[in-house]
Amino acid sequence: MTADPLALMISGEWYCCFDPLLEAERLLTRRAVHQHAMLPPDQRLPCGPMLRDRLGAISATARIEAPFHASYAFNTYIGEAAYLNTGCVILDTARVSIGDHSMLGPGVQIYTADHHRDPDQRRQGIERGLAVSIGSDVWIGGGAIILPGVSIGDGAIVGAGSVVTRDVPPRSRVAGQPARAL
Repeated sequence: MTADPLALMISGEWYCCFDPLLEAERLLTRRAVHQHAMLPPDQRLPCGPMLRDRLGAISATARIEAPFHASYAFNTYIGEAAYLNTGCVILDTARVSIGDHSMLGPGVQIYTADHHRDPDQRRQGIERGLAVSIGSDVWIGGGAIILPGVSIGDGAIVGAGSVVTRDVPPRSRVAGQPARAL
């Protein structure tokens, strides 16, 4: 009997991302993201109804600008008054938590997929998800990239264009590629 790829993905185990069940889930999310992007701006608060139903959770006071992209959406949790500016990408093979009052600039990308190091395994689509946690009152500048497994503490600031490879302590500021404390 083959293990359920969705259960493996959610549990953080290695799984095959090419599985037809996962592709069907991604298709549902692409439809929801497309519907969100096509809605008039005043009907996208906090997001379109299909996307809201796909998300793990989103506060009624949060806002996702279009365009927006997510892999699955059901692993994404967005807190009170959080703001995702235009062009944000969340590849949520693992849980992504965005805290209350956090602001993500345009083009911020959050990755949770950790691809296998062995090229033969990688060719077969073997990966695992490592959760990303963004605390409350965080400001992430435009074009920043948050890598798998990173936690960003409450009140932290990530400079525009940064590549965050390590945890960011609360109330600290980081910038650069890779991001370093300022």
